[in-house]
Amino acid sequence: MKLVSYLNDGHDQMALLVNGLLFNMEFIHPDLPNNMSMLLNYWEDCIPILKGGEIQVLEGKISASKGIPLAGMQLLSPVPFPASCRDGYAFRQHVEAARRSRHASMIPEFDLYPVFYFTNHHSVQGQGPIVCMPDHLQRLDYELEVAIVICKYGRNIRASDADEYIGGLMIMNDMSARELQRQEMLLNLGPAKGKDFCTALGPWLVTLDELEQFEVSPKDGHAGKNWNLAMQCRVNGKTLSSGNLSDMHWTFAEIIERASYGVDLYPGDIIGSGTVGTGCLLELNGTGKLNDPDYAEQWLQVGDEIEMEVEGLGVLQNSVVADEDDFSIITK
Repeated sequence: MKLVSYLNDGHDQMALLVNGLLFNMEFIHPDLPNNMSMLLNYWEDCIPILKGGEIQVLEGKISASKGIPLAGMQLLSPVPFPASCRDGYAFRQHVEAARRSRHASMIPEFDLYPVFYFTNHHSVQGQGPIVCMPDHLQRLDYELEVAIVICKYGRNIRASDADEYIGGLMIMNDMSARELQRQEMLLNLGPAKGKDFCTALGPWLVTLDELEQFEVSPKDGHAGKNWNLAMQCRVNGKTLSSGNLSDMHWTFAEIIERASYGVDLYPGDIIGSGTVGTGCLLELNGTGKLNDPDYAEQWLQVGDEIEMEVEGLGVLQNSVVADEDDFSIITK
């Protein structure tokens, strides 16, 4: 199933997406919650009802006249108010390339355990304009990722059981202000201000039953599901990044295991995969300059249109917009 959150009369509204139409919960079953936060808290009770509703729509038992055309709706993050947001570091190609561009060897600890950082869950948004302050626009970058949402409470979750806690997958654009990030990482703390201004998610949440045909085995010696999903990022119509979710070295299940060690995970917690290989301008610029010292770096500019497409998950569209406030903490 595909679950959408959109703006309806000033509030977040959840809907089931079927054949380009949004069906609000009142037409699927009167007992279903009408927003994603409530659905995630009652996930195991609600999902069978939702699946039944999808079948009724496809069979015409729920009339298409009840649906709202998706086109033109203001889509929010599928999980508009996440309980938290972590981002992993799961793709070896990205880590290797980023370190190589800094003339650093591959860090051996990457193979020992998965890592993640916390980002600002209040800055999560869906598709649409990304409003940037002047300092964000100094080496502004996208990062092509996939994210999961936790759908039930857990603590000390073993990787062998962790896939049961995944409600679905969605595209994640982990926006990065590289100049701010460069400054703060000199102090070996962060990333913070280089990351906390925007994380775009969407366009919808795809439940795991719809992705069964894409399931593949994880890398040797690893546990949990992985998915053979092609990933691309286009800027102003030009493809810059290409990869595949199956290239994850650490699985979501393994990241969940580490994240939940001695810690409670709650419905609505979001966890990102980390950047796929070639999935950001920092990596592409670094590789380009290694191959050609005269390589001209490329960064996002005001007015740029970003399209992230992941097989089975849709297309997440965002644009870069300058904030009216010209305040800078770099030049202060």
